[in-house]
Amino acid sequence: MGNRLTQIATRTGDNGTTGLGDNTRVSKNSLRVHAMGDVDELNSHIGLLLCEDMPADLRELLVDIQHQLFNLGGELSIPGYELLKPEALLQLDQALATYNAQLPRLAEFILPAGTRAAAQAHVCRTVARRAERAVVALGSEEALKEAPRRYLNRLSDLMFVLARVLNRHRADGQPGDDVYWKSERLARASTE
Repeated sequence: MGNRLTQIATRTGDNGTTGLGDNTRVSKNSLRVHAMGDVDELNSHIGLLLCEDMPADLRELLVDIQHQLFNLGGELSIPGYELLKPEALLQLDQALATYNAQLPRLAEFILPAGTRAAAQAHVCRTVARRAERAVVALGSEEALKEAPRRYLNRLSDLMFVLARVLNRHRADGQPGDDVYWKSERLARASTE
């Protein structure tokens, strides 16, 4: 791969097109390029999340997810090619079960807030949802394997769970919690 990236500024995209992994050129506004860009943005946001303090096992999981997202982006960049393996989805399912089991049940909606790490995990969750929507849109126009869509759907769920985990992991050792939505309707119902 290193030999392919000998020149970053090629100027070949100046006309509004970009090259895919199969050497075809498409508009930078194509559904495929939007999906690739959203996956790339998600990977970058996870990289930012990794700058935060977190448990070692969670850090290791997120680094592996970054590699899987790179595979997913590669798969999107080469129509018909498969890079994302079933084990990647299984890893997310296992992580969801493990981390969710450590959390109290939700009795109320939570806000995308709390610690900086938790808030960044929520950003990752929302970008994962956008990437999923882009992949769904692409799949409605072109033949696409199910793995990218499933992976992004599961990853957004995992990022929600990890945000809750990160709200409980505080560098100062103090107990942490989610930031709950203050619903006026629910508040009225509890006083009646």
